Amino acid sequence: MHCPFCQHSDTRVIDSRVSEDGATIRRRRGCEACGERFSTLEMIELKLPAIIKSDGRREAFDARKLRVGFDRALQKRAVSEEKIEAAVRAVVHQLRMTAEREIESRRVGGFVMDELRKLDHVGYVRFASVYRSFEDVADFREELDRLERELPGEGQLPLLGGVADGGKGKKR
Repeated sequence: MHCPFCQHSDTRVIDSRVSEDGATIRRRRGCEACGERFSTLEMIELKLPAIIKSDGRREAFDARKLRVGFDRALQKRAVSEEKIEAAVRAVVHQLRMTAEREIESRRVGGFVMDELRKLDHVGYVRFASVYRSFEDVADFREELDRLERELPGEGQLPLLGGVADGGKGKKR
């Protein structure tokens, strides 16, 4: 590692610390020539698959776009930042595990929907409405019915149900 101060090619590691998630190592280094100290951050670089968009274009995977998708779906919902970050990491992990060079954006959307279903039903339906291009209220109703059949009583408030039924989820 070259010294950022004097460009000397010989620096030594003084201390190394692994991050909490185990994905990075911070190293404290010292330059043999000028005596300056500096820190480096070492992380694993894995090539994620390129994303094939619905119109056939290909683009590099962008974790920021993934995070924005989660943030939009979960806007004004009571989901912690830690849980959202964990869901983003889970999707990235799934992408890595495919070991494919390219993956269709629809498949990535499926990974996102799986994680949102675990986090928040409303966020899941928000994302699904865009992902599946809902045309009318009947499409929403169909998705809500499917979700309620698949996920009975997981501790979240009922998707349907209003003031009149005390929020118990009974259909009128």
